[in-house]
Order: sequence, then structure tokens, then C-alpha cells
Amino acid sequence: MKNYKIVIQYDGTRYDGWQKQGNTKNTIQGKLEDILQKMAGIPVEVHGSGRTDAGVHSKGQVANFHIDTKMSCEEIRDYINEYLPKDIGVLSVEVVHDRFHSRLNAIGKTYEYRIVTSKIPHVFEKNYVYQYGKKLDVQAMRQAAIYLVGEHDFLGFCSLKKMKKSSVRTITSIEIEEIEDEINIKITGNGFLYNMVRIIVGTLIEVGIGDRKSEEIEEVLTKRDRQLAGFTAPSSGLSLLKVYYNS
Repeated sequence: MKNYKIVIQYDGTRYDGWQKQGNTKNTIQGKLEDILQKMAGIPVEVHGSGRTDAGVHSKGQVANFHIDTKMSCEEIRDYINEYLPKDIGVLSVEVVHDRFHSRLNAIGKTYEYRIVTSKIPHVFEKNYVYQYGKKLDVQAMRQAAIYLVGEHDFLGFCSLKKMKKSSVRTITSIEIEEIEDEINIKITGNGFLYNMVRIIVGTLIEVGIGDRKSEEIEEVLTKRDRQLAGFTAPSSGLSLLKVYYNS
């Protein structure tokens, strides 16, 4: 039985997130497992690099599964894509060593968040951006982001009140770019807590409109209090861009 690594892209608008759940079959993981079970003739468990929430997109989600098949990687890719909905697509399939695990072996991820500052709706992009509709002070947001880079306890930027495991993570970079009426925020780190990226974005937006000072972020990190951080930005603007592994 071989271990296969796949890279997947999906429009998360109409799905209940990545992870398979008992109360819904409308998940990315569930769609993949149903197709692989049909292909292999037995249940197949798909392990994702992480759980994207309902409405969140991916351009580079990574997953792995073990199956016994004579099909080539290209044939597996084409078979899965033939039966997947049109808003999910497998980009590549490759055989990896037996102990590879898409989540446990991941060393980092990059997320992208898109904010539209124009009052004019981006009609054809509405599912992939946050139509905020107000101007933001990008320089102030960049200054605030400096406080978040490095190793910190990010419990104050997590929607879960308690964590069984450590809430310490390392953000290696936050890039904030303004192009016409859109602000693009790319955040790279070694791991992310539940809603962490969206709360960071919401906090940076509040800095950008002058509702909070950049130095307040240091207090959120120190006190580990979710109530001190900003709002949770909508899921529509968020995409998982890339997952990193040691070669």
C-alpha cells in the first residue's frame, strides 16, 4: 500500500470547511474520501495539512492517503478530478515515503487575505474578498504587524477560550501590499490557531481605521485575552496559499 501526497485547490464558498463532520457531508475531506472509496473499493482516510473553515479557500492545500492501486499518479489525479465538483480540483499526485503525514510534517504555511477598500462592489470577486468599503492606513497596519512577527503566545488571537496544547506559534513574515483599491495581506508562520489569521486581519483593520493603536497588539499578546483583539474578519477573503515541508 503506497502513501500518496496530493495538492488541492478549492473554492470554499459553499462548503462547511475542510474537515469531515458528523452533521454534514458537505466538506472537502468528505468529497475526496467518497471518491477514493469508490476508486479503491474500501474506505480511505484523507489527512489534510490543516482545517480550513467554512467559506475559506485554498490554492495549495496538501493532503495524503494510503491506497493499494495499479493506477499511475496521473491516472489517480484524473480519476479524482472527473468526479469532484467543479469548485474542487487536484493539482498533483505523487508517491511519498510511507511515514509522510501532511499535517505532522508541515513546517509552515502562507495564508492570503484580500480586502477591498472601494465602495464599489467587486461583483465577480465577491466570494474571494472582504468588501470592506473604507480606506485604511496601510502604513499604520504595517507598523502594527511588526509586533506580531516572531515567536509569541497567540491565545489572544484565537477563538477557542482554552487550548489543550501550546498556543505558542511563530510568524515569520507579514506582507501588506496595496494595489489600487485592494489590500493584500500575506501571513507566513509555522502554524496557526483557530481563526488566528482572521482575527489578526480584523485587528489590523481596526488599526487601519484608527480605532486602536499598533502598540495595543503587544497587550493582546501579553495578556492572552481574546477580548482585547479585533473582530474576526469574514472567511470569504481568506485563502491558504502554500504549505511548506522539508525537502
